[in-house]
Amino acid sequence: MVPGSLDIRVLNSLAAGRRSALRAVACQAVAGVLVSLAFLVQGPQSAASAGIAGGSLALGGAFAAMLALGGVVAARVALARLLLGMLVKWCVVIAAFVVALGIWRLPPVPMLVGLAAGMLVYTWAINWLGPFRIAAGHAEETKD
Repeated sequence: MVPGSLDIRVLNSLAAGRRSALRAVACQAVAGVLVSLAFLVQGPQSAASAGIAGGSLALGGAFAAMLALGGVVAARVALARLLLGMLVKWCVVIAAFVVALGIWRLPPVPMLVGLAAGMLVYTWAINWLGPFRIAAGHAEETKD
């Protein structure tokens, strides 16, 4: 590459990152519904508790994706948007927990299980359902 040229090469585009993040959020929402259905055998309050945890993670993740992946910006701004997105995500989750546990008096164990399931599914979706897989040290493009 010639110094001063505008030949910019990236491994992953912003659009691919946005699709990957939204795919992970959708997987979190599905996991929240499945955990909520599993806790339905214990009663509607347990199911609601697990569903609120999964839903708050999915909603917070969607907000984080919109904030962090809104467009092409300078590196400092991109880092600030990423941190702000994560802050907003966890504020949404904490607010949902405060309302569900403190005001509505829902059971805490299904809520923690819903939170854990959503976080595990998010990690799985980002790492193994993303547009690129890292195999043997090489990036291989997968078909969307």
